[in-house]
Amino acid sequence: MDATPMPRPAILAVSHLSWDLVFQRPQHLMTRAAQDRTVLYVEEARYDAETPGWEQRTTPQGVTVCVPHLPPDMAPDRRDALLAAMVEALVAQHDLEPFVLWFETPMSVAHTAGLQPVATVYDCMDELSAFDHAPPELRANERALLARADVVFTGGLALYEHKRHEHPAVHPFPSGVDVAHFARARDGLAEPSDQRSIPGPKIGFFGVVDERMDRDLLGELARRRPEWSFVVIGPIVKIDPTRLPDEANIHYLGSRDYQHLPAYLSGWDVAIMPFARNEATRFISPTKTPEYLAGGRPVVSTRIRDVERPWGERGLVRIADTPEAFVEAIEAAMNEDPVARMARADEVLAATSWDSTWDEMDALIQGVVAGQRARLVST
Repeated sequence: MDATPMPRPAILAVSHLSWDLVFQRPQHLMTRAAQDRTVLYVEEARYDAETPGWEQRTTPQGVTVCVPHLPPDMAPDRRDALLAAMVEALVAQHDLEPFVLWFETPMSVAHTAGLQPVATVYDCMDELSAFDHAPPELRANERALLARADVVFTGGLALYEHKRHEHPAVHPFPSGVDVAHFARARDGLAEPSDQRSIPGPKIGFFGVVDERMDRDLLGELARRRPEWSFVVIGPIVKIDPTRLPDEANIHYLGSRDYQHLPAYLSGWDVAIMPFARNEATRFISPTKTPEYLAGGRPVVSTRIRDVERPWGERGLVRIADTPEAFVEAIEAAMNEDPVARMARADEVLAATSWDSTWDEMDALIQGVVAGQRARLVST
């Protein structure tokens, strides 16, 4: 009997996130998947073309990023039908079958309904319906997706608790971390020139700047401590940049490549997560928490459930909600013993790698695929 293991099915991932926006959960997972199978990453459509077509490119990690370009002002039914035909043609072009259909967004259910994947995965990394300007049909689309999915992953424990009764196979997978990548910040890397000229102490944040950031808190911190410099790295998305605090000691550096983040992190005295407490942050599990800690920085955050558990409970992140408490927490973080903190952090980080997260996810997916194959053989 041939004991050769079956090859891994390809993955067709449909996402609301641009591959190049920020290197986060989808990029970490799909990069690892691409090490032993074909991965197509389909972004949201761009409505800027006279003739429908695909823009395709392969990333250095081996993921093929596919962007559909469509004519503007299309009726929804016509748009969905056209996208469905384009996706089916994409699958045929890449000879993708058998493949796993991986959803990052419920908004893709309409134009993937005709596909025949060997498994359907919903990686629910956020409660997207709680975000500003969420499409009104998003909740209905998610119900349809949950009915189709074989397995559901959530981006954290709070979201798992929220979703676990909506599907029989929901599994929590909080943010992982590439420890080796961010640990380089502990080695005294040379600061990039645009940050090196900023006076210290430096209090830093990297990530998407959107409605989840407490802009009032950030501005008040800057006003209370004008001798501190606040460094903000990341794209500004879905909010008016003119409504961001504009104190002279706040420095918005814009997006920076994932490969360069450790060098920026190395120059910070404290890393912060000044999240607003609203519906958009109720279920978030920030990827930057373990990244900051792997980089050896002390961390201060507002009260986010998946930051409090486990990071705050283990004394690895200081939690503060008011400007007064946040300033005090930053000051305490500057004066703590970094060696002891990093030792405690490393014990926890050893079990939170993206490699192990992907391996566990993949095992669950392959279990679904094996079950499907067994049912086909028995019929």
